[in-house]
Amino acid sequence: MEFWAMVAHESDGGIVLTKQEVGEEFLGPGEVTIKVHFSSANYKDGLAITPGGGVVRKYPIIPGIDITGEVVSSEDDDFAPGDLVVAHGYDIGVAHHGGYAEYARVPADWVVKLDGLSPRDAAALGTAGFTAALSVQALLDRGLTPEAGAVLVTGATGGVGSVSIDILSGLGYEIVASTGKTDAGDLLSELGANEVIGRLPEDPEAKPRPLTKARWASAVDSVGGKSLAYILSAIGYGGAVAVSGLTGGSDLPTTVMPFILRNVALLGIDSAFVPIEKRRELWTRLGNELRPQHLSTLTQFAPVTDASKVLQSILGGTHTGRTVFSVLGEF
Repeated sequence: MEFWAMVAHESDGGIVLTKQEVGEEFLGPGEVTIKVHFSSANYKDGLAITPGGGVVRKYPIIPGIDITGEVVSSEDDDFAPGDLVVAHGYDIGVAHHGGYAEYARVPADWVVKLDGLSPRDAAALGTAGFTAALSVQALLDRGLTPEAGAVLVTGATGGVGSVSIDILSGLGYEIVASTGKTDAGDLLSELGANEVIGRLPEDPEAKPRPLTKARWASAVDSVGGKSLAYILSAIGYGGAVAVSGLTGGSDLPTTVMPFILRNVALLGIDSAFVPIEKRRELWTRLGNELRPQHLSTLTQFAPVTDASKVLQSILGGTHTGRTVFSVLGEF
């Protein structure tokens, strides 16, 4: 069996992503073989083609942490040819060949059968949308209600941020969107943001305060760093921050004050190793009551052969929303 793929290779100290015809050995181990319809562009995919990116264990690798498509063969009774599925997380795209190829093979316990979503919509959500849903669910589990007050969403034009706004808006929450993109106000308002503000803190050079005036009931944060420290200081009593990213840095220059004086919770969100049963349950909810209402507004499409260019825009901070890579028929 031979098929086309976008393969990342080490070359002269750099990483090159090239179209290549590969053999069955590139499918790797697993019980479920998928004809890939769509994949998507994620920050982690960008790191996979970045020297020293720290996510890929060994090259060459087919990137693409999101896989959606149709089962063509299965050694597991839970899946049959023709099933529409999504697979993401675990080692996909970093230690196990991913979705930027005509075919992918993965373990059955990494695969989710689609319920209420097409492969196209599942790819538009992808890891970013799943992370957004995990973040919103964590706040709901904490007891957040619309009556509690506004929810802050940082990195609002990114995949996690934009889908979080869309989901929260559909659930009736007041949303404050934080972004460094000054031209994004109309888009964020269309998604459901009630207010759009700039990056936080407003004065990044100011000495951080352990606590400041409470401004938000809770937050979804994909930035981290000084921004997260400031947000924690401005969350109201009993609130929480669901954090999933570190584009603003991995250090957290804060104190225990928000936690012990305002009962604030810091909720860590990991999407890569969520147990498969919880993963399947949440994907079902994403196809139903948590389904974003403006997914088409958020999504743009590109052939998978354009992956390198799109991923560079993500790494450079100029990308907005979600880019879905069409795979089927694009090689």
